[in-house]
Amino acid sequence: MTDQEFHQKADDALAALDRALEQAAEEFGFEVDSHAGALTVEFEDPHARFVVSPNSPVKQIWVSALNKSFKLDFDAAQDTFVLRETGQTLTELINSVVGQQLGESID
Repeated sequence: MTDQEFHQKADDALAALDRALEQAAEEFGFEVDSHAGALTVEFEDPHARFVVSPNSPVKQIWVSALNKSFKLDFDAAQDTFVLRETGQTLTELINSVVGQQLGESID
């Protein structure tokens, strides 16, 4: 994958994630901010901050959440970024970590 292709795939993935999180934010009471190509999700109670950002040199999307770092690679067959260890897509991973933070399942 070229740098340009990576940037386009990462931008598309983060834009779709931003839209989905904005909808969930109102219902579940957290804040989402998009700045300089990264997404930040902030929770008040209990306080936490998750960051989702592209890492261009290694062509991955990195997620910092729940005191862990998750590194997702682009999977051409699924046309999305995937966490190799679990097979979770970016959306599935975010649903999982946000749900764990909130103590309830989100979709």
